[in-house]
Amino acid sequence: MDSGYFKKKTTKPLPDAPGVYFFLNKNNKILYIGRATSLRDRVKSYFKDDLIATRGQLLVDMVATADHIKYEQADSVLEAIILESNLIKKHQPYYNTKEKDDRSYNYVIITEEEFPRVIVVRGRELEKTAADTSSPAVYKIRKQFGPYPQGALLREALAIIRKIFPFRDARARVPYNEAFYQSIGLSPDTRSPEARKEYARTIRNLTLFFEGKKKALVRALEREMKAFAKTQQFEKAGAVKKTLYALGHIQDVSLIKKSDVVTPAEGTGSPTHTPFRIEAYDVAHLGGSENVGVMTVVENGEIEKTQYRKFKISRDVNNDVASLTEILRRRLEHTEWPMPNIIVVDGGTAQINAAENILNERGLGIPVVSVVKDEHHRPRDIMVGKTPATFPVSYRAHILVANSEAHRFAITFHRKRLEKKMML
Repeated sequence: MDSGYFKKKTTKPLPDAPGVYFFLNKNNKILYIGRATSLRDRVKSYFKDDLIATRGQLLVDMVATADHIKYEQADSVLEAIILESNLIKKHQPYYNTKEKDDRSYNYVIITEEEFPRVIVVRGRELEKTAADTSSPAVYKIRKQFGPYPQGALLREALAIIRKIFPFRDARARVPYNEAFYQSIGLSPDTRSPEARKEYARTIRNLTLFFEGKKKALVRALEREMKAFAKTQQFEKAGAVKKTLYALGHIQDVSLIKKSDVVTPAEGTGSPTHTPFRIEAYDVAHLGGSENVGVMTVVENGEIEKTQYRKFKISRDVNNDVASLTEILRRRLEHTEWPMPNIIVVDGGTAQINAAENILNERGLGIPVVSVVKDEHHRPRDIMVGKTPATFPVSYRAHILVANSEAHRFAITFHRKRLEKKMML
């Protein structure tokens, strides 16, 4: 996690990456803490002329009082959400807490049970639980995290976390629900001989994550992986390795648009970002026959299926580069379609060069990237072309989604063409 500092009145840019920012006064006292998908864009929004209309008088007063700004960069939007909550709880900044009712906010609870559940509750429910200890429905609390102002954002975050660390939720006491989530790998198996010990490790990992101690979490997992490997428990070592990979490649696409919306406490909730359009292209054929191509679109992290396009290649050739060239030429003839901020191709240097040549012909400086796959056709890396690709770090996930959608859409279109041909 990187940290930085700059004077409020200077023009030194912040990173175009997720993180948490702090407004401080002359005495270095924290006035306000906020979270951003793009630190640069969010902080810049506080110095626009329409601040009072979009954020309200309280935030205008805060900016006027502030002397300088600091920030902490996070590896993902998800981690920025956790970091923001922990820092607000620790520092209790005046402009975060003024006129706010924590009872309406959301908290994450880990229950005190043999196999603990992870539950989202409101502050007022916590008060009720503490007051009514005689009720059989009341649960004992092992750990409590929060508050989190945005309930929908928190639930999206938990859905991502649960894929990395499967946990029991509020509905786990219903056997059918627990069996279902166990079957799809989102709830632990509580029946195995080592179930309690293994789940205890999961709860430890969740606790470290919600406390914002990612480095400690990674170290613990690395020690675990080495211990399993040393005792030749290679399957378990492999499972831990996958968890480490998932932590380093958190796919928080679903959080990005929600995270860019101003919270009700800040103002009216107008987005502060500008549209960022990604177009991804892929081709599909059977040995050069029934050659087709597609374009998919992701805008501000949202899949825009109504803007997807199909292309029938004019001739049957077993040449993906030639097919991509034809698709891009035809796409660029549609000047009524919005131009993308970035183009994603499937392949390598040949595909990037072909796309850049066509764009150069038309004087378009749109960056081109390609998603490089491994032997199992899973994303391994993003290759950047000659034109610098200036996009937020968090948009890497958008690129992967656009590419995945293009591959799926191309295969589906090609299959339908083959089925239609066979029916004739």
